[in-house]
Amino acid sequence: MVKMEWKLVLLILYHVSCTFAAINTMQFVCTATSGVPDIPEFVCVGMVDGNPFSYYDSNIRRMIPKQEWKSNEVDPHYFERSTHHCYKEEQSFKNNITLAMKQFNQTGGIHTLQNMFGCEWDDETGSTEGYDWYGYDGEDVQAYYVKKIGAQWTATGSSAQTDFKKNFLVEQCIGLLKNYVLHAKSTLKRKVPPEVALLQKDPSSPVTCHATGFYPRGISVSWQRDGEDLHEDVELGETLPNIDGTFQIRSSLRVSPEDMKIHKYTCTVQHSSLHQDVVKGLNEEEIKRNPDFDNLHHITIVIGVVTALLLSVTAVIGFFVWKRKSGYSKATTSDQGSLDSQSSGGDSCLE
Repeated sequence: MVKMEWKLVLLILYHVSCTFAAINTMQFVCTATSGVPDIPEFVCVGMVDGNPFSYYDSNIRRMIPKQEWKSNEVDPHYFERSTHHCYKEEQSFKNNITLAMKQFNQTGGIHTLQNMFGCEWDDETGSTEGYDWYGYDGEDVQAYYVKKIGAQWTATGSSAQTDFKKNFLVEQCIGLLKNYVLHAKSTLKRKVPPEVALLQKDPSSPVTCHATGFYPRGISVSWQRDGEDLHEDVELGETLPNIDGTFQIRSSLRVSPEDMKIHKYTCTVQHSSLHQDVVKGLNEEEIKRNPDFDNLHHITIVIGVVTALLLSVTAVIGFFVWKRKSGYSKATTSDQGSLDSQSSGGDSCLE
C-alpha cells in the first residue's frame, strides 16, 4: 500500500511540475515519518523551479548543496548554520509527530508529518504568492496563503505569527527566489538534447522508443504509421529523473513483424533543445535487441524513483500542490497550537 501511494504521488508530481515559463518558484519541504523502514525519519529539501538546491536528512545530519551555484554564492559558514537549524527542525518535527499520534489515539503504524512552504513570482506581471501548509497522514491540519498583485494584498487561513509569515513568504522569500534564479540561470535555463534509441527484447516483443539524458523535462514522444500519428497499441511511460538531473521517458509500440514489412513505422521525439525532431525509422538496422531489456528497464525505473524520493523528496510537493490546484482541503483542526510554532516555515533550515 505504501509503495502504491508513493507511486501515485510521484505521478501527480510529474503532472503538475510543468509550470509556465514566466512563473518562478521556490519551495521548501520538510517531512517526518514514523514506522517507515529504510528511509530517513526526517528530510528537508529546498528547490528553485523544481530543482533541488539544498538537502538535509536525519541520517547524514548536515545540510549539503545540490547545485554548484548554491555552493558558490554563500558565505563559508552558511552550511554550518543551516545544519544547526535543520537539527532543531528535526527534533521539533519528531516531537510534533509524537504529539499528533497521541492526539489521534494512535499507538503504531505508518505516519507522516509534512510541511511545505514557499513562494511564486511571475516575472512578467510582477505578482507574487506565498503558502505554508502542514499535513498529517496526508490531511491538511494547518494552511496559510498570501498573494500580492500590484499593491493589493489578499490572505487566507489563520496561523500564529501571521504578520511574520506574510513578511517572509512575500518579501524575504521572493527576494531569495530572485537572487537564486539569477545565480542558477545557467542551470535552470539549460537545454540538453535527448539520446534516442529503439529497443526490443526479441522480435515478438513490443518495440520501445527510449529517450534519455534530456533537460528540461517537457518532451513529446509519438509513433507514426505511414506518416499518420498512431495511438492504438501504444503505451507511453512516465517521465523519470536520472541521477545527473536529466530525464528519461519511453514509449512502447506493439507491432507484428509482418506489419513492420508492410507499413512504415517511425518514432518522433520533440524537445526544446532540438533544432529539428529526432525521427527513428522502425527497421532491423535501427532496433537494438537485448534479452535483459525488461530487467534493465526495471532497474532504471527503480533508480529514478529512488532518486526522486530520497534525493529530493519532491513527491511530497506533488501531493500538496495537487490538493491546492484542485481546491481539496479535507481536514482541518481547531487545535492549531498542536503544531510546534518553532517549526514554522519562516524559520526553515533551508534558506
